[in-house]
Amino acid sequence: MKAVRYYGPGDIRVDDIPEPSPGDKQIKIKVSVLCGSDLHSYFVLQAPVSPTLTTPHPTTQETLPVVMGHEFSGTIVELGKAVDTSKFSVGQKVVVEPLISCGKCGPCLSGTRNLCHQITFIGIGGWGGGLAEYTVTNENLVHVLPDNIPLDIGALIEPLAVSWHAMKISHFKPGSNVLIIGAGPVGLLLLKILKAEGASWIGVSEPAAARRETAIKLDASAVFNPLTEDVIAETVRATDGGADVVFDCAGIQASLDAALGAVRTQGNVVEVAIWEKNPVINILTLQTKEAILTASLAYDRRHAELLKVVAEGRIPNLEELITRKIALEDFVEKGIKALIAEKDTQIKILVHP
Repeated sequence: MKAVRYYGPGDIRVDDIPEPSPGDKQIKIKVSVLCGSDLHSYFVLQAPVSPTLTTPHPTTQETLPVVMGHEFSGTIVELGKAVDTSKFSVGQKVVVEPLISCGKCGPCLSGTRNLCHQITFIGIGGWGGGLAEYTVTNENLVHVLPDNIPLDIGALIEPLAVSWHAMKISHFKPGSNVLIIGAGPVGLLLLKILKAEGASWIGVSEPAAARRETAIKLDASAVFNPLTEDVIAETVRATDGGADVVFDCAGIQASLDAALGAVRTQGNVVEVAIWEKNPVINILTLQTKEAILTASLAYDRRHAELLKVVAEGRIPNLEELITRKIALEDFVEKGIKALIAEKDTQIKILVHP
């Protein structure tokens, strides 16, 4: 079968590999749609979640190359002989929760799989990602799509879960004033979630004009260009004192500084972005506001709850964030390279194996 495999930064290939067969507790899925967002891997090796060509990941025990793709949906075509047939059957449309944990460290044993000391993800650390015609996945990571959620939307559930988890662990409640810094996919998905959950005011700070336009179309209360506007002052003015919750989805020093400045006294700043280097934290600002600074990492068993919310129509029109659909063999040229060259206009690119 055809599969997109990752060999290292800048080296992504479409290979012919054997079609997988499921183990006893595994489900074989014909992949229908994948959300092409593995941009970070194209530039740098995502240590420690990724193995190398010579060093296996400690949890998956796989080395590079690995089949890419951690955001995907598809249809069950085969069940392992020990799979629970009261829950799963051939022909069901499903989505995969790709988080892989060791199951042995302190966080795993305490029930916080996303904080595993040896965390990785399907399609990054191994186990056969969704950028292939078929994949096999452990049954405990497979979720049946409700009938009214199409496969295209199913492919968005994984990144939506990142935003949903950040909202759930924050101090957000209906009626809160919220600032989102960074209108990339996660920030825009947060915008849709917070609108659905009853935010009173949602400001969005984003330097890219096209993404600001998208935030406006998604009904942000206010949109700021941090290169030309004082986001802190504008947020404090609009909210009469500062945002109750600020979500930093940019992950740079300027965004953290803006978040700490724009949050109200005893408010909550949530770091959602993955940082490439450690920031400087202004403890004095935190202390004089008694603000809470916390961070969110991926998700942990949020998919079932989130699928119910989407099925109920509480987060409508997710298809608005799909900006392109491409074939698997075009993943590098029309997927990865398009996200690099057109990063301001491309939000979610769907890949159809």
